[in-house]
Amino acid sequence: MDEIKVLIITGSEHDLPKMEDCREMLDSLGISCVTVVASAHRAPGKVFDSVKEAAEGGAEVVIAAAGMSAALPGVIAAQTNLPVIGVPLDGGFPCGLDSLLSIVQMPTGIPVAAVAVGGAKNAAVLAARILALKYPEIRENLEEYRRKLAEGS
Repeated sequence: MDEIKVLIITGSEHDLPKMEDCREMLDSLGISCVTVVASAHRAPGKVFDSVKEAAEGGAEVVIAAAGMSAALPGVIAAQTNLPVIGVPLDGGFPCGLDSLLSIVQMPTGIPVAAVAVGGAKNAAVLAARILALKYPEIRENLEEYRRKLAEGS
């Protein structure tokens, strides 16, 4: 499956290392992704363009990572029907609580799934579970991953 299935978008270059586990997990599950840096506050046009281009290119899930006010996942969810997973990042209020609260407090009709603060790997697994509904090979890869988890490896 070479077509891009997941768009990872971060609010800043500083967030990229925090999302490396996400990219690695997607890769291990056989899911192609592309990463874009675009701030909802500083470059909203780039956010809009990136989501539109990714959707037109075949992306089916968006993972958005941001810290502090963490508007990015909600801004994306407001402009697309693709599932959006928000990854709250520690960067402001102690332990990333400000980011977590920003991501989970969306208005009606603008849903964002959220994972734990710094939960980049879980965001990838959640994206894989969404995609597994449509792609049997991803479902098989997830089953293998879960089997290894159960064995403790």
